[in-house]
Amino acid sequence: MENLDSDLLRTFLAVAQAGSVTDGAARIHRSQSATSIQVKRLEAILGRSVFDRHGRGVVLSETGRRLLPVAQDVTARLDVTLREISQCAVSGQLHVGIPDDHGRAKLVEIISAFTRHHPGVELVVTCALSTEFPNALEKGALDLAIYEVEHPKPQEEVLFEDPTCWMTSTHRDFPTGESLPVALFDHACWWRDVAIASLEARGKPYRIAYSSQSVSGVIAAVEAGIAVGLLGRSSLHSGLAAVDENLGFGSTPASKLVMAARGAKETQLQAAMKEAVRSAFQTTALESRPGCNFNKCAS
Repeated sequence: MENLDSDLLRTFLAVAQAGSVTDGAARIHRSQSATSIQVKRLEAILGRSVFDRHGRGVVLSETGRRLLPVAQDVTARLDVTLREISQCAVSGQLHVGIPDDHGRAKLVEIISAFTRHHPGVELVVTCALSTEFPNALEKGALDLAIYEVEHPKPQEEVLFEDPTCWMTSTHRDFPTGESLPVALFDHACWWRDVAIASLEARGKPYRIAYSSQSVSGVIAAVEAGIAVGLLGRSSLHSGLAAVDENLGFGSTPASKLVMAARGAKETQLQAAMKEAVRSAFQTTALESRPGCNFNKCAS
């Protein structure tokens, strides 16, 4: 009887996290062909496919979803054991920035996973509006940060992609001939810039009826029926609906939730935290890609 090799599980996790064989191969520093062979080897052992293929990459199959938590647990235990035995435990202080809105639930997962594997590290976490996170990275105030952008830079690793659209309350219709009330973010950020550009391209009267620095504040205004707002599609729930095309809005760009680190050379602490972040986000990303729940401004 064949056994599951931890190396195969690590390849599986890399491809699962990246969403494609090519990007997964880059994460584990292997060629695409070698990575594909390992995935096929794993599927041959299991007798079932772990991924469903589509035009843009791969998503987890039912077997893959069952294997994912096992692979995460096994590889994490092996890593912890290696560090404990070899006495190569990571220590020091790490400053991390995480968006405030919707961030607390994921923050618990990230901190729990990281401190379980690296108890000797002191975490200094900033859970706030992420507009200033890129600037804080440049100045050295943060070692690693998560924030949203429209166009990721080479050093920014995309965790989620969330299409945006104008939303309204399911209980409110806005006449097309009147000045349209809108809810915007009140800080200079790409969310506000994209919303205003979309309103101007629409070419019809509008007025800012509500401003908030948080996505929860914009959602509250939209759900209350006092305005329409530009939000990520992952924010849609029973009280919200995408605005009908008869209001004249064109398409709007997707939001990318990214992770970036300070400095050109990645430190051991940064690498360890990146793994914890990926682990916290990957299940949601794979089950609902594209989409995320971190709808916060970032410059």
